[in-house]
Amino acid sequence: VQLQASGGGLVQAGGSLRLSCTASGRPPNDRAMAWFRQAPGKEREFVAAISGNGGSPIYADSVKGRFTISRDKARLAAYLQMISLKPEDTAVYYCASRKSYSTPHYSQGSYDYWGQGTLVTVSS
Repeated sequence: VQLQASGGGLVQAGGSLRLSCTASGRPPNDRAMAWFRQAPGKEREFVAAISGNGGSPIYADSVKGRFTISRDKARLAAYLQMISLKPEDTAVYYCASRKSYSTPHYSQGSYDYWGQGTLVTVSS
């Protein structure tokens, strides 16, 4: 299974971006997917996750009310809609998928497949 993240870029504070994550390699389409991010000089952290059936989204407190995770099972894709972006949102964003479970989880160790990351830069 390969994951490909895209949609990153440079945006001004207050702006919005939509990240996409597409899966290939015949992955199951009912496993939980998530977004994590890693800012310069910091550890990778949880952003959002969604269940295999597209429900039960969970979010980090820092992005609640601003980010929305969704998925398209038919396209084997997940999305992260980001609004009201802040400079502290600047990071490389990674998508991830669980191999065997449909339940979303906060922990990086719960995810088996990872994309290569897409850079989001928010200027002040």
